[in-house]
Amino acid sequence: MVSVWLTRGLRGGCSKRFISTAPTPQLSTAEIAQRRNDLFIKEKERQLSLNPRIEKIEVKYVGKSHPDTLFIMNKGLSTPYSCAMHLSEWYTKRSVLALVDGQLWDMYRPLTHSCEIQFLTFKDEDAEEVNKAYWRSCAMILGCVLEQAFKDDYSVTLVKAPEVPVTSGAFCYDVILDSKLDAWKPTEENLRSLTRDACRLIQKDLPFEMLDVDAKVALEIFEYNKYKQDMVEQRASQNSKGIVTVHRFGDFVDISEGPHISRTSLCDQYEITAAHNLQGSQSAFRRRFQGLSIPCHLKLYHTIWHRLQKRSQKLISENRLKEANDGNEITNIEPV
Repeated sequence: MVSVWLTRGLRGGCSKRFISTAPTPQLSTAEIAQRRNDLFIKEKERQLSLNPRIEKIEVKYVGKSHPDTLFIMNKGLSTPYSCAMHLSEWYTKRSVLALVDGQLWDMYRPLTHSCEIQFLTFKDEDAEEVNKAYWRSCAMILGCVLEQAFKDDYSVTLVKAPEVPVTSGAFCYDVILDSKLDAWKPTEENLRSLTRDACRLIQKDLPFEMLDVDAKVALEIFEYNKYKQDMVEQRASQNSKGIVTVHRFGDFVDISEGPHISRTSLCDQYEITAAHNLQGSQSAFRRRFQGLSIPCHLKLYHTIWHRLQKRSQKLISENRLKEANDGNEITNIEPV
């Protein structure tokens, strides 16, 4: 783990008392993560208890194969993934997102009404929304890895996963590390260790779940993170009902744009490639960790992966984002 090398490198080299850049939490990092997960489960169970009587809905599949297939599903319980299971294993393994009456829908988001449904894959002619969801989910995995990697030896405060397009060259997550690590620069071996942690998560084949919650609940979930609380308040103010969407895979809960891909196993090649110090007027010292990944249903020639890898190491800055939005990208990716 990263914390092992850091402990060895810093032990004895600094006798000063540690002062955190963020408010000292009353709980350990692991306890805070567990608390978030417990509150997510509690709220999910509370919402399910509001409708003890199961209602049936009709879901019509309007895809190219098996057109007009009709599913009788359970309102508020069944998900697009449930529908995919009724079609074939191909749909459960290949479907990334769903379209419910034309609206983007997480594969594990419960269906709330009778509707028409389609499934989106990486092979679709227009895969823009699928790619966005993939990049978003890769960033969430990165956030989980960073929070857990340092154990309780050093504090890690998750700030945000900037919403960046695939064409930017890398997904990223901004964090504030323990002030004791201000001079630390991750080595290639440190990054490889983080990558191994990410790959272990991916191999667990964890589903991405979502939950719409009241802002008050979201503030409680992220009680120990002022940056997430600010994000909750901002998003609640943009919703007429003050609702905020939180996502979870495994026991890691975060707030992000959504939608997300169906399961972690859709990620194949995944690598955490860089960490940059962010310049700015923030009171705390921010780092931006970046990474690169390719879905399991796509493949790359080794030379192309190497080029993308080098590109992903460059800081994702405002200028990089502008270039990405102008359409500069490498497209030598072939579907399997």
